[in-house]
Amino acid sequence: MLHILKTYFGYDTFRPLQQNIIQNILDKKDTLVLMPTGGGKSICYQLPALMMDGTTIVVSPLISLMKDQVESLRANGIAARAMNSTNDETENFNLRRECMQGKIKLLYISPERLLMEMNFLLKDIHISLVAIDEAHCISQWGHDFRPEYTQLKTIREQFPNVPIVALTATADKITRQDIIKQLSLRNPKIFISSFDRPNLSLEVKRGYQQKDKTRTILEFIARHKNECGIIYCMSRSKTENVAEMLRKHGIRVAVYHAGLSATARDEAQNDFINDRVQVVCATIAFGMGIDKSNVRWVIHYNLPKSIESFYQEIGRAGRDGMESDTLLFYSLSDLILLSKFATESNQQEINLEKLHRMQQYAEADICRRRILLNYFGETMDHDCGNCDVCRNPPERFDGTIIVQKALSAIARTNQQIGTHMLVDILKGAAGQELIEKGYDKLKTYAAGRDIPARDWQDYLLQMLNLGYFEIAYNENNHLKITESGHKVLFGKEPAMLVVIKREEFTPKERRRKKAQEPEALFSTPTTFGEENKDLFEELRLLRKRLADQQAIPAYIVLSDKTLHLIATQQPTSIEAFGEISGIGEYKKDKYGKEFVELIKKKIGK
Repeated sequence: MLHILKTYFGYDTFRPLQQNIIQNILDKKDTLVLMPTGGGKSICYQLPALMMDGTTIVVSPLISLMKDQVESLRANGIAARAMNSTNDETENFNLRRECMQGKIKLLYISPERLLMEMNFLLKDIHISLVAIDEAHCISQWGHDFRPEYTQLKTIREQFPNVPIVALTATADKITRQDIIKQLSLRNPKIFISSFDRPNLSLEVKRGYQQKDKTRTILEFIARHKNECGIIYCMSRSKTENVAEMLRKHGIRVAVYHAGLSATARDEAQNDFINDRVQVVCATIAFGMGIDKSNVRWVIHYNLPKSIESFYQEIGRAGRDGMESDTLLFYSLSDLILLSKFATESNQQEINLEKLHRMQQYAEADICRRRILLNYFGETMDHDCGNCDVCRNPPERFDGTIIVQKALSAIARTNQQIGTHMLVDILKGAAGQELIEKGYDKLKTYAAGRDIPARDWQDYLLQMLNLGYFEIAYNENNHLKITESGHKVLFGKEPAMLVVIKREEFTPKERRRKKAQEPEALFSTPTTFGEENKDLFEELRLLRKRLADQQAIPAYIVLSDKTLHLIATQQPTSIEAFGEISGIGEYKKDKYGKEFVELIKKKIGK
């Protein structure tokens, strides 16, 4: 395993969980992998594909995603191909022949094409493994549900002895269970990597009008000179408007949305991938197929519709592990419009609940990273120090008794109530349903009458974000006490809550106060010891030239992280060049000579 990891991918060690996942796949067992964007999911099936006899079938939802993966694999000397609607018949004929001859180790295929080939090509080749990428698309609970994915269960029927690995970066507990059921996975081992991306700074700006947003974005981009990023907007017209504003300020920008022709979208994507533009203004249609490792920042011009969407979109920054910044603008008008969309959708209840959780994130006054991690079922026992709330911490108090009252009421109703009923019980309200169910007889009835209802809503929001209870939106949004909640309920741990401060300002006072707010600090780029900055720029130019010669993106030749390591370690032999993290045998042989010659020339050796 380690030999293949170094030879093909250029790494000396695995990231957490990767080795265990690969071993489970090699043992021919079904596997479900949850790993954040940039966490190293692909190696989990790419490496076993190289160790197993036959061809690994990778089901992927987007052509751009397949293209990117295949180019990256081939750049590492691995036989990978894609079968999708962009291929002509000659390409498909040659591809089928290579598959039958056992020459292809990884075949990327769209779900629609897979179903077409089920009784043809796939019956005639030796399949070692089936990998379902972006597996949340199969679940109606997932944030990116795709009907064509639901037919993938036929894989298990047609190839009962082939192990299946399902992979996703964003799936809550309910979506995970649905993926297992929909794909008929057999006793799958579930691997959940930490969803923490500590290299991403998190910041929210609330209530900004267009003029404020424009000023903030221009200042933000100025701080990120020559660093590329994505601005996500809710509507097509907004992407066009923001792009036009940036162009007027001399910023190289492309637009990407579903209203453009396929040619225009491809051009925008290619310009971004190949660093011909610094910024892409896009709707959520952009980015799923992008493996660009050196995106340094992501701005959300509008509130996203769910935490899953938000997390996946900010995850496109800093995939190389280097410091990257994210900024979210949040306004009431966004919330009203998104609520309208959710109400009119086929899954009104689910979509409204998911939007509500996104709203809670934007309005929170506790560590934002803890909220994100808690949403995906992961608890963190400390604040992150890399979000706007941590940089300007609010005042806290020991709220253990308040939390215990609320959790006790949830427990005494057998966890069969939502937040509205919980507040009614705590306040001692006399609603018809409350009386009919006998909740007025509970020991905790009216136990919180001294706290105003809107303060209870605030405290419950804090409790939810701290991970003391979760909302089961497949059970009428009933509240369920978590392990952390039980510790507080039974007095094993204290609960610190934020002091509620309600300042009522007139619009004029609010504007004046906002004008006096200091700009949030932004993270500084990661450095790797004593890096030769001039050498890094020269290396970047060489990488660009090599990439252009092969018509592939620069980051596929070598990542920014690897370039920084080269500029620091300054290898003067091909062997030393090959020892750098991210450079496998194939890249060492292919690029070593030119890079080493440049280094020697630059440092005078």
